Amino acid sequence: MFGSRERLYNAWVHDHYRFLFRSAWALTGNRAIAEEVVQDCFELAWRHMDQLRDRTLARPWLFRILRREALRNIVPATDPRLEPYDEALDARTAKDTATVVEERIDILAALQALPAIHREALTLFYFEDMPVAQMALALDVAPGTVLSRLNRARDGLRLRMQAVATPVEPSAQVLEFPHAARGGRDE
Repeated sequence: MFGSRERLYNAWVHDHYRFLFRSAWALTGNRAIAEEVVQDCFELAWRHMDQLRDRTLARPWLFRILRREALRNIVPATDPRLEPYDEALDARTAKDTATVVEERIDILAALQALPAIHREALTLFYFEDMPVAQMALALDVAPGTVLSRLNRARDGLRLRMQAVATPVEPSAQVLEFPHAARGGRDE
């Protein structure tokens, strides 16, 4: 009935759809755009299947395709179509307590406020448990760059979470950049 090409493609969709969808939503900030990006990703993967030589690297290869498509469709933070990631809409979790849900909303809102390169690093590492070596392949950067992005992303997320935890009058609120807190780059 199906050839090996179709079976391989169907396995990719089955094994990687949720990962790609969550990643696309984290990158674009919009559920509808994320769905389109994932569909475009799978369409491009189908057309270029022969380019993947090592099938064990399908996940980073698919993410690389998805990332390019997501960057073309990114929603600016000021766009009213921006919507925080909602696990209830993704239908992945059981019922949570109100406190846990509020914490997740705060974390996801802080994540959405980060630059795209930091969101994708955190999403791949923490939400998808992707090893640094595979992340480097997926992002087309050196492993050291992945580690650097992860460090900067964690610092940025920490600052945003601290701002949420201790709200200050808007006129008095100042966010420090991580390198400034350590003495800057000139040392």
